[in-house]
Amino acid sequence: MSRLQRAFRSTRKAMLSAAVALGVAVGGLAALTAAPAAHADTQICDQYGSTTIQGRYVVQNNRWGTTATQCINVTGSGFQVTQADGTATNGGPKSYPSVFYGCHYTNCSPGTNLPAQLSAISSAPTSVSFNYVGNAVYDAAYDIWLDPTAKKDGVNKTEIMVWYNQTSPVQPVGSRVGTANVAGRSWTVWTGNNGSNDVISFVAPSAIGSWNFDVKAFANETISRGLAQNSWYLTSVQAGFEPWQNGAGLAVTSFSSSVNIGGGSTTGGTTTGGTTTGGTTTGGTTGGSGSPSCKVTVTPQTWAGGYTANVTVANTGSTAANGWKVGFTLPSGQSITSAWNATVSPSSGSVTASNLSYNAQIPAGGTQSFGFQGTYSGTYAQPAGFTLNGTSCS
Repeated sequence: MSRLQRAFRSTRKAMLSAAVALGVAVGGLAALTAAPAAHADTQICDQYGSTTIQGRYVVQNNRWGTTATQCINVTGSGFQVTQADGTATNGGPKSYPSVFYGCHYTNCSPGTNLPAQLSAISSAPTSVSFNYVGNAVYDAAYDIWLDPTAKKDGVNKTEIMVWYNQTSPVQPVGSRVGTANVAGRSWTVWTGNNGSNDVISFVAPSAIGSWNFDVKAFANETISRGLAQNSWYLTSVQAGFEPWQNGAGLAVTSFSSSVNIGGGSTTGGTTTGGTTTGGTTTGGTTGGSGSPSCKVTVTPQTWAGGYTANVTVANTGSTAANGWKVGFTLPSGQSITSAWNATVSPSSGSVTASNLSYNAQIPAGGTQSFGFQGTYSGTYAQPAGFTLNGTSCS
């Protein structure tokens, strides 16, 4: 969102009220109803048309700021803008074509466990890959929506925008307030209000094409800046584009999102071609007094060809583990694509997860959790052979 939007945003509440009466949404918000799920490529030109992909996510055309035609081609993994007529003239962008997980103006993605209270979320791993073009004015933004209530309709209190890319003269709403290091990257931070909700924007110093991160990292930074509270709810996450001029060719080529609740249980939706599954694997306890004896609990969620696994490591010994490495073996055909709360390497075979700077100690009687997302072929099987700093946990 640019400074040019300020005049536009001051009238946004009235526009939202009118939009709700018409059964639509504005300002980057989805339509109230969704079309049937997309199985092959689906072309959407309807102003607020939407469909579902992978049985988990909603893709929306969401052309709210112009009467000119916009069309998107929805694939099995994302979408591409195929037609983007007109130029924004009212300060705000023309639209927010995007893919989302969660609930947005009563349109909830299949099987989502959002809204969820931030205090109950242990992690919210996500990934997105963008394709950019050189003949358009736009930003590429990942949106995170927070509200004091478990809201499935209407405008949320705070919008977090993670800007992967931007073109001149586009810049965020509000003013620059400094810099921050969040989720291992440096960002320029802007804060402001668009007339309807608070906005905090994290702007990358150079374009990011593809990146995996934990949504909780940005939620925690927002809480630390007084723009949210841990008792608030995460209602949805979205990835897409705000174009002002042109935009044909812009694409989200892949998107994933899941939310892990509590000690590591993950809930999600049913996926085309497969059903979400769960389960818990608990390793044994070994070692004597003073040794890093351990107990490992793995809680997976699977869908057709993909999965997440949340791993909780309990130190059942009498001394703290100061710095930890958890070794395990992935079954054949599995590969890790992203991880949270640990550095995980390599992506297949015999794998080691190493602590990060903020979670380096597992006190005696305490736990640490990390997780990862991956792909599999054939039938899903859980990892095995867990060790903590070389001591077997199974």
